[in-house]
Formats: sequence, C-alpha cells, structure tokens
Amino acid sequence: MAYELCRDAQDRLRRYFDTIGEALGSESCRGSFAMYALGLLSESERKSIEPIAARAIGSARHASAEHQRLHHFIANMKWSDRAVRDAAATYATTAMQKMEPIVAWIIDDTGFLKQGKHSVGVQRQYTGSAGKTANCQVGVSLTVATRTMQVPIDFELFLPKSWMEDASRRQEAKIPEELTFKTKIDLALEMIERAALRRIAGKVVLADSFYGHSGPFRDAIHLMGFDYGMAIFASDRMWRLRTDERRKGELLSAKQIALSLPKKKYRVCAWRDGTNAKLSSRFAICRVKVPRDPDTHLRAEWLLIEWPKGKPEPTHFALTTLPRRMSKKQIVRLVKERYKTERVYEELKGELGLDHFEGRGFRGWHHHVSVVLCCYAYLVAERAQACPPAPRRESEARPLLLAA
Repeated sequence: MAYELCRDAQDRLRRYFDTIGEALGSESCRGSFAMYALGLLSESERKSIEPIAARAIGSARHASAEHQRLHHFIANMKWSDRAVRDAAATYATTAMQKMEPIVAWIIDDTGFLKQGKHSVGVQRQYTGSAGKTANCQVGVSLTVATRTMQVPIDFELFLPKSWMEDASRRQEAKIPEELTFKTKIDLALEMIERAALRRIAGKVVLADSFYGHSGPFRDAIHLMGFDYGMAIFASDRMWRLRTDERRKGELLSAKQIALSLPKKKYRVCAWRDGTNAKLSSRFAICRVKVPRDPDTHLRAEWLLIEWPKGKPEPTHFALTTLPRRMSKKQIVRLVKERYKTERVYEELKGELGLDHFEGRGFRGWHHHVSVVLCCYAYLVAERAQACPPAPRRESEARPLLLAA
C-alpha cells in the first residue's frame, strides 16, 4: 500500500475531517461523514452503505441502526455538496501546488453501469468507460492536473430528457423542481465557471472530441479567458492559414488537411514515460480557422495532428489556442494531459467505490460522489507530501488504498 495511518497521517486526517465538518455543520452530519469516508478509504471490496455500516459496527447482525443512519445522511439530509467539494478542492490543490504548478483543467465524463431503470438518470446511452451504448448513468467531471498529479474537484450527473420530461420519474428520484434540462456541455461550462469564480489555479482547459467538436463550447472557454486543447473529429472542417493568417485554399476536413501535409511536417515527439519505454508518436501542427455563423472575427487556432508510425492514416486531431511561443513538444505534452482522467476514474471506482452507490435518488447520488471526492482529495494531498514528483517515474504504480 502507498499509505499507512501513522500518527501524523491520523492527525492530518482528523484536521481534514474538521475542515469538512465546518462545511457540513451539525455534529450528526460530521459523525456520519467520518464513518462513510472511512468506509470508502478502507480495503473493503464493496463500498455501498450496508457493508460500510457493518464494517464500522463490526457485526452485520447489529449494523441495522447504523445502516439507517448512514442511509439518511447520504440519501435525505440537506447538506451542501458545493461547500464540501470546495473545501476538499482547496485542501488538495494547496498541497499539490506546494510541489508543482497546476497546468490544466480537464473535462471528461464516465459511465456508472446499472441493471434496472429506476436509478436517477439511468438509460441506454453511450459511455466511454464501457466503450459502447449501455444501461448506465453518466457523470461529467472537472479535474485539475499538475505534471504528475490530478484531483477531480467537481462532478455533475447528466439527466437525459427522458427523465427531465417525466414528472413521475422526477418525483420518484426527488429531482429538484427548479432543475431544467442541461446538456453535458452545459454541465461542463457550469463547473468551469464555478471553479473560475473560486480562483482555482489553471489557465488551460482540455477535453475529448465530444466537447471539442462543439464550436460554442470552445468559444465559451475562450471568452472566459482560458486557452484550450481539445480533441475534434476527423470530419470537422476548417481553412488552413497563410503566414499572415489569411485563409489558404478551400474549406477542408481535419483529415484532408492532415493527408495534404508533406511527410517532413510529421516529427516524432515523446510526451511521457510508459511502462517499458517513452510514449511517442508522429505529430504535425498547422494554423487554421474554423468557420462560424457569422464568420466575422474568426479565431486562429492550431490544428494538432497525430499520425503514428505504421498507421495508414492519421488517428487523432485536436484544436488548441496555446500560444505560438510554445514548441510543438510542449503543446503535445500539454494536450496529452487529458488522458490522465482515465487513471483518475479507475482509482475512483476501483479504490473508493465511486460506482458502488446503490441508491436511486438525485440527492443521494451527489452526496455519495461528494464524499468520494473528499476521500480522493485527502489521498492526493498525502501523495503530494509523501511522493515528491521529481524522482518518480510516470509509469510507477500509485495504489490508493489507505489502511483504516
């Protein structure tokens, strides 16, 4: 295990719980939060309410009352997810920035596979975590990353129109009356706005092609004052630019532009250490403008193209507003940071039970996720203190389990 609860760690955990407790308010909430969080931090395989209560009491036979108390804390009690998540984000990012600066914010989403149809927001929909359409919930997340560490600071549940337009389902899941339908992009923008208002460090937003394909999303990020590096589809169309940034030739797809570039434009670039060798590929970069309606004041962007050696055609495309003074290698390394969310999701689910919640309600889902985010924030802060980034190899395993 990477962490043991030595006396110093116990003191830090106690002080951290006190900080979260200030956001929770009542003593009852504080006690239930601590029990639930310690259950998530434990080595238990299943991290839903019932086994957490049984572990805390030491006997499944006598855990019924504690089970009811924890269920009420997660499913019904009115405590502020926002305040709790903000406290956790401040704790983790403060520790991270003592080691190295935050380089990017990462927007992504992940699926929570479900069997039935009653869990809030569940329906058959595509999820990248399964790589297919499945019966699941989908959560959109905002993660902040340094060169070697990352911490998710916010999560929102995507509620499809099939739920938002069904009064009986809304009532059953206790979805707030004032809540209206929001796309995943809407949810992402709201999280970014909240983090910006809280002055969380970071000036670059990264996202996959679902988000990067959206011109309005990129425009909104730009208007907020951020640079971005976002994957797009091969079919997305744009103009190449001359050196004076005037349009050059006809409107082409990203793939057509990639195929039209001379081979000498593609150079090998490594972005980080892998398991046995550095991760590298061939990249080209060129200046483009993407059409808008109306097309006045179009923004010049970089089109970053990846064409791995031995592949018959390019495989990945991204648009970025990162400054021209950055080298191609620096741009590649920064844009590739978004893949770190895959490891974050693996740790959240595999070690902290992010997808173990068995309740069906809107409040319960968000409360459970809030406690998970708090636990992860604590572990990231411990990691920052115990594992300075400079001597570590990127490929080294970093298990998250904490003996409790």
